[in-house]
Amino acid sequence: MNKKFLALLSAGALTATLLAGCGSGGNTESSTAEPSGEEGATLTTIESGKLIMSTNAQFPPYELVSDGEGYEGTGYEGIDVEIAYALAQKLGLELVIDDMDFDGALLAVQNGKSDMVMAGVTVNEERLVNMDFTDSYANGVQVVIVPEDSDIQTIEDLEGKKIGTQRGTTGYIYCSDTPENGGYGEDAVTGYEDGATAVQALMNGQADCVVIDNAPAQEYVKANPGLKILDTEFANEDYAIGVAKGNTALQDALNTALAELQADGTIQSIIDKYIPAEAE
Repeated sequence: MNKKFLALLSAGALTATLLAGCGSGGNTESSTAEPSGEEGATLTTIESGKLIMSTNAQFPPYELVSDGEGYEGTGYEGIDVEIAYALAQKLGLELVIDDMDFDGALLAVQNGKSDMVMAGVTVNEERLVNMDFTDSYANGVQVVIVPEDSDIQTIEDLEGKKIGTQRGTTGYIYCSDTPENGGYGEDAVTGYEDGATAVQALMNGQADCVVIDNAPAQEYVKANPGLKILDTEFANEDYAIGVAKGNTALQDALNTALAELQADGTIQSIIDKYIPAEAE
């Protein structure tokens, strides 16, 4: 298989030196938080005192709608939800979660409708044009779900198959790219609103396989007997938080808070809560 995917991930790898300009077009109200960036900078959020997170809550175990009140009364639960809550606490802000489709969650940040997007978002060249990103806080692996009796045994067998993905994700981007770039072409790929819909299409015979992140793939296979995950990884990537292009104050503040949560073990404990080490 053409490993263009790995080259792309390497080119867009997260580092602490992802820099931006200053100010954010949609962020106009001052909050109570103090950023870690340039001295005298003021952290602003869309709504004073609140940190608005756009997400697609169909991505277990990173974010999903709760049957009850959710984590700390947010109505949602998952790795991203708990990390976002911890970040908001560090910044002295109230976390507000806005659930929408994945494409909409990305656009919400770009259009000044949310302060940040957390939805298992990976960095690629296209997204770097439109958003800035924090340092990585978790690692994700793209895998392939197939029926147990499928003739797809390895990644190389995807050629000529009907591939389902979640619309707007890196899985969709990689698979729909041209064969010259290691993809299978747009005609071979169908992007669904969320992972659950893509898996349902697989169950209904409308797709031959689904390319999606490993953590939600494990949940979908567990909930749908007759499916399995190929042993071969499709791609390996890092998750980061997206913010509006040029919102350096928020980017720096989030990076400082992430570093503190990494150092004290909070982030790892959250990940371990949802993805036990033996299941990785």
